[in-house]
Amino acid sequence: MLYNKEIYSFARQCENFNRRNTVVFRGLKFSYNAANGQIKKLYNKIGNILKNGLTLEGINKKFGETETLKHIWLKAKAGKFLTLLGPSGCGKTTLLRIIAGLEIPDIGKVILGNQDITMMPAEKREINIVFQNYALFPHLNIFENIAFGLKARKFPKAIIKKRVEKKLEVLALQGFENRRPHQLSGGQKQRVALARALVNEPEVLLLDEPMSALDARLRAKVQVELRRLQQKLQKTFILVTHDQDEALVVSDHIAVMKEGRIIQTGAASEVYDNPKTEFVAEFLGAANLIKGEASGEGIKTEIGFLKLKKMPAWINGTVAIRPEWIKIRETMPSINGIKGKVAEIIYRGSEFDIRLQPCNLRVKTSAYRNFKQGDEIFIELAPEELAILDE
Repeated sequence: MLYNKEIYSFARQCENFNRRNTVVFRGLKFSYNAANGQIKKLYNKIGNILKNGLTLEGINKKFGETETLKHIWLKAKAGKFLTLLGPSGCGKTTLLRIIAGLEIPDIGKVILGNQDITMMPAEKREINIVFQNYALFPHLNIFENIAFGLKARKFPKAIIKKRVEKKLEVLALQGFENRRPHQLSGGQKQRVALARALVNEPEVLLLDEPMSALDARLRAKVQVELRRLQQKLQKTFILVTHDQDEALVVSDHIAVMKEGRIIQTGAASEVYDNPKTEFVAEFLGAANLIKGEASGEGIKTEIGFLKLKKMPAWINGTVAIRPEWIKIRETMPSINGIKGKVAEIIYRGSEFDIRLQPCNLRVKTSAYRNFKQGDEIFIELAPEELAILDE
């Protein structure tokens, strides 16, 4: 009988595979006839299941009288990087544990591909998790740490060796095989934890604030490495973090959480450029919030009339503008121009953060601009840069 090498490699990851023209994948039995070219159809059929990604349907969770998660509906697209972003106590880690199978929701479903895995034990899910403290075994060397899951599942030694060596290469850990965890740096430990999770070839990789213990410089480097790794592997990554910069660097999509609810989701650039609430505007980056009353083609505010690109649905409400979107001009702009006095300057190396009075606006500008406290400057709040908030 002829076998397609690609489908054999793919099907080897399934719950059961034999050479009798049948494969069971996520509880679904597929039959095929290798002689008449059905192997390719089988591969496409199973591949279409994987493309469905991970879906959360109406997840609720209480601990005692505390409602930790409230009506969570969310989809993580297959092969994309999703970040759950929010402050401490918002429920993001609990949600991650429900996806992993370490907690069971009171209400709702977890769907992977087209299968309900809500009640499936964690060890049977095609999901792996990297914990905040990495959870490496101190008595095992790096090779043994990475191979641990495969050995527990009784994979053949040849396959274990091949998979571990491949992950050592992908994560730049070659030459570290015989070292113990205490002999590694924080960044190296993180890569070992990633390798140990990825060697099991999960469909979804969960990351519980894995960079929080790293210093600022190393954290910035690892963020970029993590994003490149996800793009290379084309696996679904779900990260939990409270670090806004980290979320923007690594994510295809961001879900912002507050008090057990998801309050905005979308592409990273969409959520940053078009926040829907004051919380999202201020939590994801810095924002100037300006309250006003709708009038004519814009809003009347304490700092003057501001023209908008489109009119809001509300009569009284708030618009937001990022400090870096405010333009400094040589003369007073004819539209949305404001004159202010420099009240405070914060030097950040390549740029200045400037606070203006009496309008109390924050402006970000390049460090080559020579401003000093007390200077009067003209600024422009362009209509297309003003985000209309829903609340």
